[in-house]
Amino acid sequence: MQADKRISDPWLVTAALVLVLLGLLNLVSTGMTSYAVRHAAFAVVGLVAMWATARVRVSTFGRIGWAVLGLSVLLLAAVPLVGVTTMGAQRWLDFGLFTVQPSELTKLGLVLMPAAVLAAGYSMRRLATVLLAAAVPIALVAIQPDLSTAVVLVATVALMLILARVPLRPMLPLLAIGIVSVPLAVLFLRPYQLERIHVFLSGDGGDPQGSGWASAQADIAVGSGGLWGLGREPRYDLRSGYLPESEHDLAFASLVYGWGLVAGIVVVAAVVVIVWRSTVAARLARSREAALVAAGIGGLFGVQAVASIGASLSVLPQTGMPIPLFSYGGTVGIVSFVAIGLVLAVRRDGVTRQLWATESPRRRRPRGVATGALAVTAALVAMSVSAWQLQTEHGPELRAASDVQMMRCIRLPAERGNILDRNGTPVANNVAEYTVAVVSGMFDTTDATLHDRLAALLAVPPERLTEMLRERGDGLQVVLARIGPDQARAVVDARLPWVLVYPTGRRQYPQGSLLASVLGYVGVADTDDMDRWQNLPLGSRVGKAGLEKQYDAVLRGTDGKQCVYVDPSGNPVATAERVDPVHGHDLRLNLDVGMQQAATDALVEAMKTSGGDVGAAVVMDARTGAVLTLASVPSYDNNVYGPPVDVVALAAQTNTTGPGRMLNHAVQTAAPPGSTFKIVVASSNAQFGVISPDQQLAGGAAYTYGGHTFANWQPMGPNSLLGAIQWSDNVYFYQLGERLGPERMATTARELGVGSPSGIDLPAESPGFLGTPENVGEIGGTWYPGSTLLMGIGQGTVIATPMQVARWTSGIATGAMVVPQLAAGYGPDGSVPLPTAAPTRLSFADLLGPVRAGMRASAAAGTAGQLATLPITAGAKTGTAEDPSAPGKGPNAGLNAWFSAVAPFEAPEIVVTALVRGGGFGSATSGPVVKKVFEYYLAHRGR
Repeated sequence: MQADKRISDPWLVTAALVLVLLGLLNLVSTGMTSYAVRHAAFAVVGLVAMWATARVRVSTFGRIGWAVLGLSVLLLAAVPLVGVTTMGAQRWLDFGLFTVQPSELTKLGLVLMPAAVLAAGYSMRRLATVLLAAAVPIALVAIQPDLSTAVVLVATVALMLILARVPLRPMLPLLAIGIVSVPLAVLFLRPYQLERIHVFLSGDGGDPQGSGWASAQADIAVGSGGLWGLGREPRYDLRSGYLPESEHDLAFASLVYGWGLVAGIVVVAAVVVIVWRSTVAARLARSREAALVAAGIGGLFGVQAVASIGASLSVLPQTGMPIPLFSYGGTVGIVSFVAIGLVLAVRRDGVTRQLWATESPRRRRPRGVATGALAVTAALVAMSVSAWQLQTEHGPELRAASDVQMMRCIRLPAERGNILDRNGTPVANNVAEYTVAVVSGMFDTTDATLHDRLAALLAVPPERLTEMLRERGDGLQVVLARIGPDQARAVVDARLPWVLVYPTGRRQYPQGSLLASVLGYVGVADTDDMDRWQNLPLGSRVGKAGLEKQYDAVLRGTDGKQCVYVDPSGNPVATAERVDPVHGHDLRLNLDVGMQQAATDALVEAMKTSGGDVGAAVVMDARTGAVLTLASVPSYDNNVYGPPVDVVALAAQTNTTGPGRMLNHAVQTAAPPGSTFKIVVASSNAQFGVISPDQQLAGGAAYTYGGHTFANWQPMGPNSLLGAIQWSDNVYFYQLGERLGPERMATTARELGVGSPSGIDLPAESPGFLGTPENVGEIGGTWYPGSTLLMGIGQGTVIATPMQVARWTSGIATGAMVVPQLAAGYGPDGSVPLPTAAPTRLSFADLLGPVRAGMRASAAAGTAGQLATLPITAGAKTGTAEDPSAPGKGPNAGLNAWFSAVAPFEAPEIVVTALVRGGGFGSATSGPVVKKVFEYYLAHRGR
């Protein structure tokens, strides 16, 4: 009775059924319902075959083995003639209702045949018989080509030789032949097979869109599946579609993807049970042949499972190997159940006829069967641990990769914030224009009503709309039209499916060239912008120059997106997440459009009358650094940059505007400051006390030094500091510069911002240059004795921008240096104040009285005397600088006209600085510009 209870093996049968059920679960969860029905049908047929096979006498195994092997050879021979070709390989025979893969029969035959031949013991004849009989089907499989199955068949034969206790000595030549043949086998491999091997050996994953696709998708599936999988998610059918061969080669990865690592471990456990129960059956067998059959079948199950699971985990090459009973396949399923039946037959025979055994258990026991079972178990356990580590270390990123690959998003650009002047006047805003687009492939072109409604809303003939939809190309969206706000509202209200409406993002600058050099323009982001702004979406519009670039992060806003789910071919299949764009912040400026216009008009007039080619004017709050005006002539019309760029208008503008039109000359054009620098030299004397301000120095028409004559702009008598500033006495400052020396002048000049950027909130500001013997030598120049004298009057090695001149004028007048700032606030209408830098008090501020007195005298009755007619007091310094690069006309050629002033002088509120390159004398050309700005300021003061 005890023996009768051991005839059946519920563990073995249950493990086989568990594999079938998990295979069905995998097929159903991936949407392969028809495959699941067929898989279940094959399982039923297989169970019947297993039941019948379990009752076969073990004495018939040899005849069955030869019959199975012979049948498989006949079928394999027929494959090249009438076989079905799939993915470049001819491996199946189509019998109408079902197909057969003969190579699966061969696996069983190569277990049964060697067991029958070698059961009687080893001999060279028996070994040769096994090898020759096996070589034929293996060769037929290899030429299909089915490299993975051929390798498994070779491994099966080798396994049977080891189990049959064939001595190692005759097997060594076979091993050597196999090793030598490996390089030759490369000649018979298909390109995709070679690529798979290369991907595995190189470890670089290959092309993720080509050879590395299966491996990458398997990693995503296993890594993102977690313990319980994603199969219960609404979009899992779409997600799982990205995993190739999810029903067969990568079924293990697919199961983990859908039902988690727990389900995968159940598969591993079921395989381990089959391997060990086969091993137990081999130990119970009463004959050597039966023991070899049971051990061989267990080994075959183990080898295939290890190869398939290893491929799912990318620890073994992608070989296309199924897991018996679990992976989809009629032939492999039925053959596997037959193999299970054979194991049951061996067990039944062993436990019912153990008393009649004629051979000792040790002699009939296959060699290394327990060791092999342990090795398979260890390999599967290690692979399970590897899957857990993949999930633990890379789970989140692989889940993210899974999400990303099944989704494509159309960017919905955010509307850029407006830029306003200090009074709320818009200086940069967005054109009220909108893009209408449809999601490619999702808009139902067969719905005539929908099609005609959209055509009517866009005011285009239906035929034209049909044409546009046909010309969609490969993009995710089809842009149909650009429309105005009223029309856009009508399209939005119609709520047509898969129709998108979003702003075009075209920028508008109402003042055009008046503020172009300050505002800059917007364009499509290039590689430099991508480097500057990480994660910037392709096609984004960003500030390319001026304030648009400086405050791009504030103005740009946050783009939205309309996402769609796509299948592995990239075809949209359903609506996904939508994120509405967030409007950019408005930017409010300190700048006054009216004052900007007045300064620009004055500059244009001054350039016209003087022949100058470049003009710039700076108006800044002397107390805070708030920039009220930053005029630059010539300029350009930034409206032509769109985007998109108006190519015709841009070409016309390029051919008609003057030099440096793209520069903001107030902060990007540096020139010799001439006599405006004299108040810097005077401040240096105040700081170092070289001579008394009251001390008079010899005057004259020129000053001779080191054999060279340095001219005065007009002959003068002796002057003190006040008179020298008032009348801009070159001879006085030659002598003062000589006594101070370049290092002391440079020390003071640096504190007054000479030779360094002002810090204004604009990109690409010029730092100017402050030359000293040391840095001139470093750049390969020579500091001559006369260089010090020229430095004393702002010539030679000193160049500065109008902004830098304005800063030192303001700093000397107030005793503190300010940082210029154009932007005042951001947010709705710019109501949130931006932080500003506090003024920095000069170290010599308390010593500047004499210098200020000279500035006041100049504005009251000196070179800047034209300001005396203003209703408020002013302090000023003029400058006429020699500049070989300045064109000019007639007597003005090569002379830059400078004028810089502050007012009211007792408590300075604003500083105004003007430059006309090639404009001649500062008082004559730039003076009127400064005066007109002061007049505008006073007329609008307090408003």
